[in-house]
Amino acid sequence: MKAVVLRELGGPENLRLEEVADPQPGANEVLIKLKAAALNHRDLFIRQGKYAGIKLPIILGSDGAGDVVEVGADVDRSLIGKSVIINPSLDWGDDERVQGSAFRILGLPDDGTYAQLVKVPAANVHPKPGALSFEEAAAIPLAGLTAYRAVVTRAQVQAGETVLVTGIGGGVSSFALQIAHHRGARVLVTSGSDAKLVQARALGAAQGVNYRSGNWVKEIAALTADTGVDVIIDSVGGETFAQAFEVIKPGGRIVTYGATTGAAKQIEVRRIFWKQLNIFGSTMGTPREFGEMVELFGNSSLRPVVSEVLPLAEASTAHCHMEDAVRFGKIVLRID
Repeated sequence: MKAVVLRELGGPENLRLEEVADPQPGANEVLIKLKAAALNHRDLFIRQGKYAGIKLPIILGSDGAGDVVEVGADVDRSLIGKSVIINPSLDWGDDERVQGSAFRILGLPDDGTYAQLVKVPAANVHPKPGALSFEEAAAIPLAGLTAYRAVVTRAQVQAGETVLVTGIGGGVSSFALQIAHHRGARVLVTSGSDAKLVQARALGAAQGVNYRSGNWVKEIAALTADTGVDVIIDSVGGETFAQAFEVIKPGGRIVTYGATTGAAKQIEVRRIFWKQLNIFGSTMGTPREFGEMVELFGNSSLRPVVSEVLPLAEASTAHCHMEDAVRFGKIVLRID
């Protein structure tokens, strides 16, 4: 098969299309002929050497959708020919509160979806929603699951609440906006791009603030008549996370699922205890949550935002575009 293989850490030019051996499904596994795969920032961090447990060579990619073409022993053969979407959260474990010691994400250490074929556990495939194209379906898994757990399971966002999603424009943040809005919340967003704020409002955001052009904390406070927001969904980390304690209501909930700007230099701990805040960490999600998330996108008007579709051979270009950080939504690779 053809696959994009990373053999050396560094720039996007190190992603090279090669001929490699076809994967063979083991017991309880299926082989999928992929139609589309999607990028995540995790892929960039691995390529750049900024991720734990890197092994080379590796085929990156956590997100994918395609057709089952072969099954291993003990797998129902009726799956052959079915169009599926892949849950990249492998071996979560028995405790829904936290992943187990065997947990890992497709695309490292297991070879991922930047390829014509991929093998995964049969338990990790779900029927592709018929209303979604393969490109749309491939855009959902990692980001959609992360957002669903953060918004629904951890924050338990309710209708009528005000939710702030920081750093709008990426895959997870755009899904968090959509899911929170779908649940009846008033959603506010921040971004360093006015264009992304316009796109966020088209997805359901009530209002947005450009953190580059003013004091975003004061502007968000003003949008809530200085009462604060009920929930913050944050992937930015750094000083943004530290400042979040200023705009959250007493008794509010903050969910963090990433730290793209690194760690905060200082956090006002007194704000946490004086405001009686609830702070939740969130990573990926359980098999149950993945099924619920796919059902949500299959049975509602929600659609993933796909900013660009490129052929598999242009994976390096796709990485460059993700690094530019000017696009809103997911970048997808089409696999012929």
